[in-house]
Amino acid sequence: MAIVAILLLPVVTMLLYGMDRTEDWLARAPKPPRRARGRHLRLIHGGRRQTAAPAGRGEAETETETEAA
Repeated sequence: MAIVAILLLPVVTMLLYGMDRTEDWLARAPKPPRRARGRHLRLIHGGRRQTAAPAGRGEAETETETEAA
């Protein structure tokens, strides 16, 4: 019985070490998000030079106005 315990000692040691590393990995804080540079965010041709549509003029409102007329 002592021989089995001595043979299992390295296995238990590695198991405890692995679980400690895994616990530390799961408990650490997430890394801060990466920030993209400004030029990477302009997806529309022309970027900020073009103006957006006025607020409140969506597809649903346009459809109900044409049906009511």
